[in-house]
Parts: sequence; structure tokens; C-alpha cells
Amino acid sequence: MMMKRKLLAAVLSMSMIVGTLTGGMTVQAESESDGGFDWKAYEGTTIDVLFSEHTYADAVEAKLADFEELTGIKVNYSSMPEANYYEKLNVELSSHSGTPDVFMTGAYQSWEYSTAGYMEPLENYISDPALTNPDYNYDDFIPAVIDALKWDCVPGHAVGTGSQWALPMGWEINILTYNKRILEEQGLEVPQTAEQLLETATALKEFNGSGTYGLGLRGTADWGTIHPAYMSMYSTWGAKDFEIEDGKLVSKVNSPEAIAMTEYWVDLVKNGSAPQWSTYGWELAGADLGAGIAAMMWDADRGGYTQNVEGASAEAGNLAFGMIPYPESAGKTAEDMKSNLWVWSMGMNADSEKKEAAWYFMQYFTGPEFMQWSGTEGACTDTPRQSVLDSDEYIAAVSSAEGYLEAFNTLKDTASIFFTAQPYFTETTTEWAKTLQELVVGNQYSSVEEAMNELKETMDGMVADLVVE
Repeated sequence: MMMKRKLLAAVLSMSMIVGTLTGGMTVQAESESDGGFDWKAYEGTTIDVLFSEHTYADAVEAKLADFEELTGIKVNYSSMPEANYYEKLNVELSSHSGTPDVFMTGAYQSWEYSTAGYMEPLENYISDPALTNPDYNYDDFIPAVIDALKWDCVPGHAVGTGSQWALPMGWEINILTYNKRILEEQGLEVPQTAEQLLETATALKEFNGSGTYGLGLRGTADWGTIHPAYMSMYSTWGAKDFEIEDGKLVSKVNSPEAIAMTEYWVDLVKNGSAPQWSTYGWELAGADLGAGIAAMMWDADRGGYTQNVEGASAEAGNLAFGMIPYPESAGKTAEDMKSNLWVWSMGMNADSEKKEAAWYFMQYFTGPEFMQWSGTEGACTDTPRQSVLDSDEYIAAVSSAEGYLEAFNTLKDTASIFFTAQPYFTETTTEWAKTLQELVVGNQYSSVEEAMNELKETMDGMVADLVVE
């Protein structure tokens, strides 16, 4: 499988070069005779769409009838919980059946899917005036967000160059959400530093009886535990996951910064997080925050925001938003805050036999008109379009969430993907999460340093076949 991916990456790199030189001849040839852009050009076509359950997906589903009426394209739409979604999607894509035509994904997963040949590059569709609405305004996407979905398929190379593998539906920064009522009742201030966060979360253990606790964090044995709060603090601390050395990717999870940060993290989880932390994904962390079981949560800003909407939870209206705690003990200040970035996106199946109709679906549901609605009325507040972010309607929509817009605007320009782009992201981060679990709830290791040294060897072995050109 590893060698197959490497060969596919080489083939893909060559095909991208050829596609650039020819101007995307296949797509262009099919569309040149059509003249100008026409929403009805693929009327009568049926496409299959598979999404993960999310507010972004809910917004699309709410407007499916409008899309079908505008285009005459029929959409077979299905969604499922994130816990099952990627397993289902991986089976579908690896079968090369051509379905689904459009699917929901993240930037990290696109590194795996693009090098495996599962994803269709989109730049030739975007640039074709016969296939793309002149009002689409690709340049309106926030640069950090749209660039997160570009990659040249070379392991270790940064995102932002190469093919456009997906388009953003919405994005998330990872910040602190806290319950104003609980902190006030307990006589506690909102933590600003990592050290204050540990003290506050520890002080809140069983603040309202057994099972209540200070800080909601993810803990399941998968990549989802690493990418939000942990990776944000890891990067703020100054640690890296991989570096390129002598043409190879080399894990750096046992660097002094990585060990110190992980020692802090283990203490934070043991003393301040949920008793059953190792079973927690974003859903349980958010539910505990909304129920008043957790006094704080460090996760995607969307997770706290949705709990604070009137009627959404018992603590709606009591939640507010803060920045990323920075480690003073590591010599960091507020200027060093780094939020790891997540982008929910949609991609096109490379094996789809209905690519043009699929592209119509993608551009409609990432276009400025839909995103203005979804960002202000459709509960998709982390909009990837600058025009929506700047609109009076958007500012009014989020103004009731205390600190939300301030935190978002403070961190959005420095938020980034701090993982090294490489096709074994899921495998390496899953091992990373398992190591964290063992450090918190197991007894395999005598120290964090021992655990991270062993993790480094494991991760080095996983990426050993990747050659950085």
C-alpha cells in the first residue's frame, strides 16, 4: 500500500504538469462548444453526494431543492455521523465505483485521497468560464483557508501550492469556551496562560458533584484527539511533528519542546478533564459543556458556539469565548498563540462519471450567495469567504456570542495547518493518540520521554518509504 501510494503520487505529479501545459484539455474540449455558463447545462443528470453530519451539511441539505430547481440536476443525498463516515467513504473511494460523486472531507484526508488517486483536481473547472459562474469569485476565499486545500502531493511540502483538491464549506479554529456562570460562582478568572488553565481546571474538579469537571477535551484513540487543542498547544509551545532531513521525513515528537508540552498535557487531562476522557470526541465534550457538566472546553469554536444558541442547551447564554492559553513556562506570550486549523470541505471523486454536474453542485454550495445565507442564517458561522465575514449581517449574527468575534478575528490570520502534509496522516496521528491514552490511563511507560521516544520510532517507520524530492 505504501509503495502504491508513492507511485500514484509520482503519476499524479506528472499528470498535474501535463494538465497545466494543456490547459485541462479534456474538460475544456467538452465545454468549449457550450458557449457561456448555463446552470441548466447538465439538466437531467443525477449525482450522489455523501456527507458527514454537521451544521455545514445541514445547510446544504436545506437548500438542495433550490439547487435542483435551478439546475435540473437530481441529488441523491445521504449523511452519517462522523464516527462512521470516514470508514464508509474509504470503502466507497477504494472501490473505484464512481460513487459518491461529491463527498465531504478535511484537508488532512485530502493528502491521503489525492496521493491514492481518489480525488479530482479542481483548478481546470474553476478556470473554465463555460463551467464556472462568472459570479463565483474564487478570490473571495480567505487565503489561509483555500490554500489549506492545495498541495503538490510531495510529502513534507507545505500546503498552499499544487492542485486545488477540495473547496471549503467552513473552517474551524480551536479556542477556549467557558461558562461565565460557573466561573463566577466558583470565584475563578478566565485562564489566559497554560499554567492558569491547569490551575483552574484542577480547581473545578467535581465543582458540582461527582462527574463534573473543569475542561472538556477529546481523548479517543484517533486523529481527532491530536488535531484540535493538543496540536494548537503543541505548536504554540514550539514543537513540530516532522522535519525533512536528508530527503526523508523524520519525526520530532521526542524533541524537548514536544516532551515538555506532552508532560503538561497529561497533567491537564488527569487533573482537569472528564473521568472518561479516553472515550470523548467533540460530541461528548460539547454536550458536557452545554449541560453544565464541564465548566470549560478547548475545541473547535463551532462546538461551543452551537451549544450557546438559544434553546440548544441548558447553559445556552452562559457561554463565552476566550483565546488560546500560552505557556509562560516555555517563554511564550500572547503573540505566540497558534490555533491549528480544520477545514470541512467538499471534494470530487476522480472516478465519477458525472464530473461536470458534480462541479455544478460544488460551486453552488461554496458560492457567495449560498455562503452569505449559510453564514448568517444557516448556523455556519465560520465562513470561508471574506465578503461574508465583512458583512453587517454576519457581524450582527455572531454579536450575541461574547468574545467569539474577537477571538476569531485575533486568531484567523495566524491560524494554519501545523501538521506536516503527508499521506500517512491518519496512521501516524492514531498512534500518537494511542500514546496519549496510555500515558493518561495506562502504565506502559515510566515517563513521557520514554513514550515519545518510542512513538518517534513508530512514526519514522510508518513514513520510511516516503521520499521528499
